[in-house]
Amino acid sequence: AAAACVPVRVCHQEIVRFDLEIKAAVQDIRDCPGPLSALTELNAAVKEKFRHLRGRIQELEQMAKEQDKESEKQALLREVENHKKQMLSNQAAWRKANLACKIAIDNSEKDQLLQGRDSVRQRKTTKESLAESASNITESLMGISRMMSQQVQQSEETVQTLANSSRTILEANEEFKSMSGTIQLGRKLITKYNRRELTDKLLIFLALALFLATVLYILKKRLFPFL
Repeated sequence: AAAACVPVRVCHQEIVRFDLEIKAAVQDIRDCPGPLSALTELNAAVKEKFRHLRGRIQELEQMAKEQDKESEKQALLREVENHKKQMLSNQAAWRKANLACKIAIDNSEKDQLLQGRDSVRQRKTTKESLAESASNITESLMGISRMMSQQVQQSEETVQTLANSSRTILEANEEFKSMSGTIQLGRKLITKYNRRELTDKLLIFLALALFLATVLYILKKRLFPFL
């Protein structure tokens, strides 16, 4: 168990590192003045960081499933869920930063168009970059959606397993209650039998004493009539 803590801790550290790097990269995108080629390079770097982050989260999830203790397993799964939510939040921030940056670049290009600087070529490049970036973001969101769907399915299976376990425990509890009632009844019967046995012994003793007294009386009358 001590050896298993090392990769889990390292995986946590890498997830935190990639999360911070993504936040910094998203801020760079938000502050990017252009051109679109620079924005494309930033987005490519962010996409790669997201790929690494998803991989580390999946590794942590696998480590959680391999834990022997149920408490440690559930704790790691909750952390995995938090990391996934944080990744979705970063994804949304990435998309907003792209939109803000592209609007700013587009406005800048419009100003340049008013000044007569390569209007046709810049518009074409802007549309192509927007389409490519939108495609990249959509692909990344689809990957996250698939991963979340798998997590939901696993959660449903876990809930079903817990429900079955609870049902089994309730049935066992009812059986124990029934056995307890039977034991209590048996104990009462044994106590009653012991009391009855004591009473029977006392009656037998009294009957035997009466019988002996009668025999002695008869013998006395037969053998010693003068007494």
